[in-house]
Amino acid sequence: MKRTHSMVGRRRGARGSSLIEILVSLLILMVALLGLTGLMVQSQNSQLESYQRVQALALAQDMVSRINANSAVASCYVLASYLGTNSPLVSGTAATTNKANVPQCTAGTANQQARANQDLADWHDLILGSAEVVGTNKVGAVLGARGCVSLIAGTTNEYQVSVAWQGGGATYAPPAGITCGKDLYGTDTQRRAVSLPLHITNLS
Repeated sequence: MKRTHSMVGRRRGARGSSLIEILVSLLILMVALLGLTGLMVQSQNSQLESYQRVQALALAQDMVSRINANSAVASCYVLASYLGTNSPLVSGTAATTNKANVPQCTAGTANQQARANQDLADWHDLILGSAEVVGTNKVGAVLGARGCVSLIAGTTNEYQVSVAWQGGGATYAPPAGITCGKDLYGTDTQRRAVSLPLHITNLS
């Protein structure tokens, strides 16, 4: 009888230790899955940030190309504020060429002025995401995107084309020389921006 009780006790002990081992294994698995989930979320955020930066850079390059193609009236592209999200320069339909507060260009010919106005209207629409439409919704926009064109201080033919947007989280503020969208995204560490310099040599 004693031997039988001893064997039963050993079996119960083996079952108890097996249950503990299973629970520990499940705990380790849960921790690993939580870590993997966090890694996936971080990876998705990084991919979104990268995508937005590529799109913003494409928008900036688009405007640089437009100014180069109409360089005789490059000054017509200089903006008092910004285009894009909640732009104070646009009244009525976003794609119209009659935009409130945009300086009326007096340089060049009437055709060159009209082209500059249309370029700015088109760029505004692109910033809002008109290049990709699902139904009636524009879905190609960079998050909270704003575009700026400015004349670099102290120069007569040096321009800066910038695009700013809302970052996924606080990181660090853009360089001081890029002011596009400043103070429009909460803390400046949540503002992202790309900027391209433009030197106009051909004014014909």
